[in-house]
Amino acid sequence: MLITEGEADFRGWKTWYRITGALDSDKPPLVCLHGGPGVPHNYLLRYADLAERTGRAVIHYDQLGCGRSTHLPDRGADFWQVPLFVEELDNLLRHLGIAGAYHLLGQSWGGMLAAEHAVRRPAGLRSLVISNSPASMALWLQEAGRLREALPPEVQATLLLHEAAGTTADPAYEAAMMVFYERHVCRIPFPPEVAASFALLAEDPTVYHTMNGPSEFHCIGTIKTWSIIDRLGAIAAPTLLISGRHDEATPAVVQPYQDGIADVRWLIFEESSHLPHVEEPEQCLAAVADFIAAYDAPAASPG
Repeated sequence: MLITEGEADFRGWKTWYRITGALDSDKPPLVCLHGGPGVPHNYLLRYADLAERTGRAVIHYDQLGCGRSTHLPDRGADFWQVPLFVEELDNLLRHLGIAGAYHLLGQSWGGMLAAEHAVRRPAGLRSLVISNSPASMALWLQEAGRLREALPPEVQATLLLHEAAGTTADPAYEAAMMVFYERHVCRIPFPPEVAASFALLAEDPTVYHTMNGPSEFHCIGTIKTWSIIDRLGAIAAPTLLISGRHDEATPAVVQPYQDGIADVRWLIFEESSHLPHVEEPEQCLAAVADFIAAYDAPAASPG
C-alpha cells in the first residue's frame, strides 16, 4: 500500500502528515484526528488499514506541538487554545486539496476538535465519526471523579496526595495513574503503536499539560471549561458515535452528542475502554468502514 509523508506550512510552522493510499481515489479520504491534546498520531494507525479495505486514502497527522510536527515548548496557555487546532485542520485540508470532499474521524480530544470543525457546517464534510469523546469537560471531570471512587483506596489516596502537593511527576503518582488507565483507557497490554504515542508524549508533554493537565482525570488546563453542548444542533453531517463499555468517556459524557445531533447513531463496544480500534479492532474498523461508505456521495440538495 502506498504511503506518502509530507509537511504543510502553518503560520510558518510545520504540520506533518501521512497518507496511506492514493488521494486520487474516487472515494473521499478519511482524515484522522488524534487525541491528547498532544498525543501523537501513532496510536491511531490501525485506521490506516481502511485504505486497503475501502479503497480510499487515510490521512493521519500530528497536531502542532507534538510528534513530527513543529514543537513549541516555550508557548503558554494563551497560545494553546482550541481555535488554533481548528485553524490547523482547515489549513491541512486546503493544503492537501481535499476540502471539497472528506470524511473526518476524531478520537478523544480529536473528537472534540472534529465537532468544533463540524458545527461550522463545512461544505466538503461527508460524514463525521466522534470516538470516545466528551461533549463537555465538566461532564468528563464529573464522571472521572466517579470512576476514581471505584479505584482501590490506596490508589485514590496516592492520587490525591500528589495532586494536592503538585508532585504529579512522582513515580508513585504515575503508577497509581496506570491503575486507572488499565481499567478505562486500554484494557489490553499497550500495542507498539500505543506505547509509541505515550513515549513521544513523555518526551514533550507541553500541549497535554497546558491544555489538559497531568493525567486523563485531573484536568486543570485550558480546556477545563470547554463545552460544545449548546452548539451541537449546528452539526449537519451524518455522525457515528463510538465508545467502549469500560471507557473513561462514559455514556454520560457522550449522551449530549446523541441528543444534540440530528443525524446520529451510537455504537458501544462491550469489550473496550477508550481505544476500541485496538481493543476490538476488527469490529471497530468494520463499523467505521461501513458507516463512511454510505456517505461517499454528496448529500442531495433540499427540494
